[in-house]
Amino acid sequence: MKLRKSFQLALNIFVHSKLRSWLTIIGIIVGIGAVVGIISMSLGAQQQMEEQLGSLGADILTVSPGMQRAMGGGFGGGGGGPSRETSSSSSSSESENLTARDVLVLNSISNVEIAMGMVTGTADASYSSKSTTLSVTGVDPAVWQDITSETLTSGRFLKQGDMYSIVIGENIANSVFGKEIPINNKIIIEGKSFNIVGILSGGRSVYMPIVVARDLLDGVGPQEFDSISVRIEDVALANDTVNEITERLMLSRGILQEKSKDFTVTNPSAMQETMEETMSTLTLFLGAIAAISLLVGGIGIANTMFTSVLEKTKDIGIMKAIGAQNKDILMIFLLNSGLIGLVGGIGGVIAGVLASTAINTFAGITSTSSGMGGPGGGGLTSMLGGSSALSFPLIAGSILFAVLIGMIAGVIPAYRASKLNPVDALRYE
Repeated sequence: MKLRKSFQLALNIFVHSKLRSWLTIIGIIVGIGAVVGIISMSLGAQQQMEEQLGSLGADILTVSPGMQRAMGGGFGGGGGGPSRETSSSSSSSESENLTARDVLVLNSISNVEIAMGMVTGTADASYSSKSTTLSVTGVDPAVWQDITSETLTSGRFLKQGDMYSIVIGENIANSVFGKEIPINNKIIIEGKSFNIVGILSGGRSVYMPIVVARDLLDGVGPQEFDSISVRIEDVALANDTVNEITERLMLSRGILQEKSKDFTVTNPSAMQETMEETMSTLTLFLGAIAAISLLVGGIGIANTMFTSVLEKTKDIGIMKAIGAQNKDILMIFLLNSGLIGLVGGIGGVIAGVLASTAINTFAGITSTSSGMGGPGGGGLTSMLGGSSALSFPLIAGSILFAVLIGMIAGVIPAYRASKLNPVDALRYE
């Protein structure tokens, strides 16, 4: 019997299957849908995480006061750190702020290209009769352009000599005040007028000269910094540079023991590796749970095929009586079980895409409504709120896996069908 004829007979059995066959298909849909949804959301979150960490810059290290702030700075671009409110709650109570002396020490390290101190905080701002609170970051205009990983959509960066000039994030320019703010317009911050000279791609922070920010923000000392950004020359030496920075700052600050260290050096590359490992482990765990549904679906296919063989016993006897061979019967029932897996796989892919899209949409609404302010914002919630990552290998692999599950589950029933004695099959009631 030709393969085409075997497929037609298998398709006929499938089309005229009873309700239990479709219930089995639903089991496969649930299993494949769960796997596709989990993997696509994981890949999407990983891509967004890489983009956010990439915007921070793999060649930019951050030095922050206190031992608790390494994971608390968010994923903002190479400009901002956490606000003063955040730093006060997350830093050690005994930690000292960073100073200009620390910047000098960092600039003397061999692999350090440039180091720049920053101050951060929040300030009341108004534009066109609407007021709000904005995150403000004070930077050194002379070197900020050389150390930041932010990109401009229009205008220019701050430059030496700027005083009451600011660069704002794209979100502030487009939506925070309910209308678009063009270049060279003025915003009132803490009662002072600032001219917008540049707009950054993304972000909800205002960047201004550090001298002005010190006067504007509360609780900022004349020589203190909330964080120091360090651009390194060779990314491959990042870990060695972190160790050298730690040793030099401990020596400069008179710290003799590691446990007494009152600052943290954050390496984006190391952070990315840690988060990728965590996410991979979580994906593997959730995928294993989803795979249980596939196992249940495979058992359902086997049960359905055994029942189908019993129902088709007389038909099998007729086919054998008119010349069908054992391999033909085996092929018909294997193709039938494969069709169940195929339909379940296609349905599962569709269900997985719809489910991941719905979850991402809900997470996106949640992250937006929760008001992720400050430089970078985001975190895990915003990553889940991103789009899922679907690829042809994922879709094709899921469907092929479902077909394989179906055919494996149908092997034993198909083999039993092929071994039926035609005389006994014709007499079966």
